[in-house]
Amino acid sequence: MAAGRGMMRDGFVAQWGDVEYEASPDGDNIRLYRPDSAEGFEEVRPGRHRRIVPADECGGIGYVRTTCRWRQQPFIILAEHEGWLRVEYTGGLAFVAAELGLEEFDFGVYQGWAPRTEVIDIREQHA
Repeated sequence: MAAGRGMMRDGFVAQWGDVEYEASPDGDNIRLYRPDSAEGFEEVRPGRHRRIVPADECGGIGYVRTTCRWRQQPFIILAEHEGWLRVEYTGGLAFVAAELGLEEFDFGVYQGWAPRTEVIDIREQHA
């Protein structure tokens, strides 16, 4: 099961100190995010606090995405809402995407909502 406050993760992460944070690269700096207040973090909106640190202070930055299978096909999970998962098909076959009833979000990018109970093999992939 994916880590991180019960949410499916899809985005950059950075190690700073002994903690892994949601992150966003910004030139020579990295913006770190956390859901609650902490020393040196400023609230950018309710439930989202940011701290900007030099990239060389971070122990590394990577990308995490949550993968799964739905109806025997490969997907990444983009979001979760009330028992449904927003999924993006990664199999690359337009006819399969059409059979699954997915919408073409962008050219060759197919997304849809899948019932959480039908999704299997949920894993975090670090790149």
